[in-house]
Amino acid sequence: MRRWNLQEIETPGGSRSPVVLDSDDAARAVLIGLDPGQELGEHQVKEHAFVLVVDGSVRVESGGETFEAPPGTLFTFEPDERRSVSSDDGARLLLFFAPWPGAGHYRGGEQPAQTSA
Repeated sequence: MRRWNLQEIETPGGSRSPVVLDSDDAARAVLIGLDPGQELGEHQVKEHAFVLVVDGSVRVESGGETFEAPPGTLFTFEPDERRSVSSDDGARLLLFFAPWPGAGHYRGGEQPAQTSA
């Protein structure tokens, strides 16, 4: 078993310093801090994405809809679904991507080099 206290993990630099908590073929878990006024501009990923608001509040825009989300709100997005996430006052987000990496994640179908232990 592994565990994390998401309230105590440092996220210096806000969205520029995501913290990968765990990553394997099944999924990747990433903690992101948004400083006040920061945003994850419009983007998409090749994986199913789950976004949990851990602390603070965010505004999520996707498919022409806008949602204000307090702590405890969970969003799910299909692969390639476009969205943006912003926070006026700052927030802490937990992101899950599954599977990791998703089909087409690496351009040209390339996979990362395998390392041996």
